[in-house]
Amino acid sequence: MPRILIVEDEEKLARFVELELKHEGYTVDKAFDGRDGLEKMETGGYDLVLLDIMLPGLNGLEVLRRARRTVDTPVIMLTARDSVMDKVTGLDMGAEDYMTKPFEIEELLARIRAALRKTERRAAESKQLACGALIMDVDRHTVSYDGHAVELTQREFDLLRVLLENKGIVLSRSTLMERVWGYDYMGETNIVDVYVRYLRGKIDDAFGVKLVQTVRGVGYVIRE
Repeated sequence: MPRILIVEDEEKLARFVELELKHEGYTVDKAFDGRDGLEKMETGGYDLVLLDIMLPGLNGLEVLRRARRTVDTPVIMLTARDSVMDKVTGLDMGAEDYMTKPFEIEELLARIRAALRKTERRAAESKQLACGALIMDVDRHTVSYDGHAVELTQREFDLLRVLLENKGIVLSRSTLMERVWGYDYMGETNIVDVYVRYLRGKIDDAFGVKLVQTVRGVGYVIRE
């Protein structure tokens, strides 16, 4: 199910929305100030963010402005202020939608579903996988980082594709081996580690980022 981040300093409201979203089957995280919300947006690999404007630390518009440098996660802005300028500013910065408090939870759920459907349609139409500035065009069999081509072997491409298709999800070595090399692979058991090093050399080391990450004792994950 989709993962949703709630960035809201009113803890009772955040808890209420969290319970409603979990009841609908969503996975939910929360942040109660702008700085924590920004960090989670940049690293959490969420499918959608509910972002309040009036936040301590950094206000929601500044959080959105900074987050848009690296992530394109759909954002629905939430605020108690019914200011046209706030709405225009949020939408111009890349917010998907806007709701003014107080709101009916049924309407919020409907807007969340609409935003997620729109994201799914865009992904299906583009047939691209992405993690920050890293873009994979599956049909054209190309990979680029911030517009710079990344040359990969077929096996490296396949491994990266599996990681991107599961962005933010930790995959075990055995899972990666099965999906990339097949169930009947009889070669070296450390082959996944070897090819992860190849990917890091061509992406992380080459561009000074850390996208392909190790989760000790579990496996690997790609996230922003």
